[in-house]
Amino acid sequence: MSFGQGEPSWGPGGTQTPDWAALADESAARNRRKKWLLIGGGVLATAAIGAIVATAVISTNKSNTSGKHASDLPAATGLPNETAEPEPSFSSVAPPPPPNPKDYISSAKKDRAPITVDGFFPGKKLTMGDRVYVKGATQQTKNCAATTKGALGSILVNNGCDQVVRATYSKDGVAVTVGLAVFPTEAQAKKAARQATGSIATLSGAGVPAFCPPGSVCRRTANSYGRYAYFAISGFTNGKSVTTADKSVYATGDDLTTFTFRQIHRRGELQASAAATAPAG
Repeated sequence: MSFGQGEPSWGPGGTQTPDWAALADESAARNRRKKWLLIGGGVLATAAIGAIVATAVISTNKSNTSGKHASDLPAATGLPNETAEPEPSFSSVAPPPPPNPKDYISSAKKDRAPITVDGFFPGKKLTMGDRVYVKGATQQTKNCAATTKGALGSILVNNGCDQVVRATYSKDGVAVTVGLAVFPTEAQAKKAARQATGSIATLSGAGVPAFCPPGSVCRRTANSYGRYAYFAISGFTNGKSVTTADKSVYATGDDLTTFTFRQIHRRGELQASAAATAPAG
């Protein structure tokens, strides 16, 4: 009878008594095999874990550093970045308001720009909407009284008139002369316009015939803005008297006085703008 591996080995003679020495040797051999298997398995597991850790370290270094040294790495998330741009700051002091243009045409102390005919009445034509007026004769003089008719001359002089600029425009048989009287202060200009009687004298020439002859009726107006008083006389170039039905005469006078007002205001705007952009000191 044969026995497989691992079964007890019986001694000679068939006494059925176990061969204890053989069994001991066989048990020892099995124990040694188990020990080496355990040792070998542990070594392999340790090697595998070490390989995984090493791979993880290499992979982490490769993805995090990209070939850079540790000192080149960015600061940790959540820490302030010292190179960040500073936050904008705003002054609590409000900027000064822009200069008022009227301040620069209300007194000779501030209104220092040159006074010229072309400064107030530039070009050869004036367009207001769809209406085009041709500029005729012009004049600038310090003899204020000589530019007037009736009592207006003495009113200008008594209120301190410095000079008068005149310009005439015409269109379709209607002409208007505007006289711009210059005073040292706004109060003087207002008083002269309020007291106005008589009229500014018409200025003919440069293609415009004499108009508003003695005895005819013409339209007269008086206004002021800043230190300027401006007067207008409008009528027909054929000498006919003006009535309230003559809308073209009224429209011509209104256009020219509106334009004169705008030119005075623009003079203030230009000087105010220059003052606002001038360097301090």
